[in-house]
Amino acid sequence: MASVEMLMPKMGESIVEGTVLTWLKKEGDSIEEDESVLEVATDKVDTEVPATHQGTLKKILVKEGEVVAVGAPIAVIETSGEASSEPEKNVEIAESDLKDELLEAVPEGTANLLGSTLAEPKEKESSTDERFYSPLVKNIAKKEGIGAAELASIPGTGKDGRVTKKDMLDYLKTRNEPKATPSQGANPSAPSISQPQAKSSISAQDEIIEMDRMRKMIANRMVESKRISPHVTSFVEADMTNIVLWRNKHKEAYKEKFGEPITFTPFFIEAIAKAIGDFPMINISVDGEKIIVKKDINIGMAVALPSGNLIVPVIKNADQLNLVGISKKVNDLASRGRANKLSADDLAGGTYTVSNVGSFGNVMGTPIIAQPQVAIMAVGAIVKKPAVVETPTGDVIAIRHKMFLSHSYDHRVVDGSLGGMFVRRVADYLEGFDINTGL
Repeated sequence: MASVEMLMPKMGESIVEGTVLTWLKKEGDSIEEDESVLEVATDKVDTEVPATHQGTLKKILVKEGEVVAVGAPIAVIETSGEASSEPEKNVEIAESDLKDELLEAVPEGTANLLGSTLAEPKEKESSTDERFYSPLVKNIAKKEGIGAAELASIPGTGKDGRVTKKDMLDYLKTRNEPKATPSQGANPSAPSISQPQAKSSISAQDEIIEMDRMRKMIANRMVESKRISPHVTSFVEADMTNIVLWRNKHKEAYKEKFGEPITFTPFFIEAIAKAIGDFPMINISVDGEKIIVKKDINIGMAVALPSGNLIVPVIKNADQLNLVGISKKVNDLASRGRANKLSADDLAGGTYTVSNVGSFGNVMGTPIIAQPQVAIMAVGAIVKKPAVVETPTGDVIAIRHKMFLSHSYDHRVVDGSLGGMFVRRVADYLEGFDINTGL
């Protein structure tokens, strides 16, 4: 019999650690190769991890709730092969590669925040801190010369107050800034979902519900986005009559031909992708004082889950797909999202986001930007309205299908002229849809 260590797999772009949610197998259970063994949560998605070998789950190395770095051992599988020392060598190599990867994840220049060379943290520095620190956090602390006492002073936003990679990077940004005193009139730090400003009053009839992990993550990201980006929202009303009439005419034939329905979402995504091609400075992100212009047009679409939470899968290279291709992507991602079958890669790489608030009967909304993107669009409900229509023989009043577009953008890098022209261009593409388009 041979023992093989099962390692935490890499589950998508930029993901370096995960939290073990549930072990689906217990020690002593027989497992097949590629059979799901545990559920892991990352900062993007919850997913099941399959077994790397067939055999018996000999030992579980990581408890539920613990944070594990990518490449670290999580279990030992006993196989029917001959014993070998090779797995230990592989683990050592993986840990070495992991260390380099984690250190590279720290932004350039953070090592010089104190204006000095890196200092090794004191190994025996006294501290009463009993929090668990992931290998990623420890490596960042070691690289930046953060000792045990200083590490213990960093507030954590993770489970049970654990310090996350984001907490470390946020701390490093302000590490050498002078601490403001009340006499200087400094503002307090930005509010956090985990640090309420005032104690809520609770009566005997009130029900207290603990936020689930995803709701906490959404809440923290929304607060952080509003803190980072000064939001401005522009509104345009679009005439959707041509699209509504085309869809009503062809939806049954479309479903018969392609085996699935066509919603309005593909039309929105197609128009947004075309408009981004016209205004590429909407398709950017901000890194300090640098603007990164994205060449790929990857459009995220907000999907409501049965739990009430939202998830945002991404349609990659949306500008390279036709209407049918976009529709198939939309249906696939939406159905897998509601079934909790999305992978981390399905949620990664978005450069712009659209949210359909009209599906809830809302006529417009003011969406919050998904960082590090700089803009997001909400589409409202399509409503019949009387409107003035220009004809060769004069203006007439007609019933038209109207919809509001709400475009929120980061005013640090997107001015009102660009933000306004972009949403107007999206409306132009929607209104200009050719009603004679074939399937």
